[in-house]
Amino acid sequence: MHIPDGFLSNPVMVTTNAAALVTLGAAVKKVKGELEERQIPLMGVAAAFIFAAQMLNFPIIGGTSGHVLGGLLAALLLGPNAAVLVMSVVLILQALLFNDGGILALGANIINMAIIGSWCCYWIYRWLTKLCRNETIAVAISAWLSVVLSAIACALELAISGVAPLFAVVPMMATIHAIIGVGEALVTVAAFAFIKRTKAELVRG
Repeated sequence: MHIPDGFLSNPVMVTTNAAALVTLGAAVKKVKGELEERQIPLMGVAAAFIFAAQMLNFPIIGGTSGHVLGGLLAALLLGPNAAVLVMSVVLILQALLFNDGGILALGANIINMAIIGSWCCYWIYRWLTKLCRNETIAVAISAWLSVVLSAIACALELAISGVAPLFAVVPMMATIHAIIGVGEALVTVAAFAFIKRTKAELVRG
């Protein structure tokens, strides 16, 4: 799902980078008013955990592999705005240290995995919690969607850039990541339940 450099057209690259910068700036302002100073280190811990968790890949059909995203879990623990910053830091480090995602494509990757995968899916979780009144189901569905929607956004960016046909890349990415999303849902539900049971004060989302 990490888009390398050279895959996005110039208009898509410029647009996604600009949108990501504006969103990150807004998130920084909001986080300053949301988190207390003593809670800031938790963002670093969350970033380190997600960075390590994303290094663990599990096999999928056809020789492909997947890894957990962690965006929704970060939003549940830190709030959606802080989660955007945490996920963005993880993506930047992955691009700089491991060439996992391009530097010029950072805007697109941040939009896909930090904004859609964390911020948007957090509000889906809130809506589902009110709708079905079952937090576990809401977490599971939202975590699954965080992977699937991020993958669809990635596919759309590639299609608009002319890398692959729209009606080929979108179904392929959605299908593969629908399977990966099951693992994301299981991990997120288990981790969130454990944290709520042992350290409920850490849950801000």
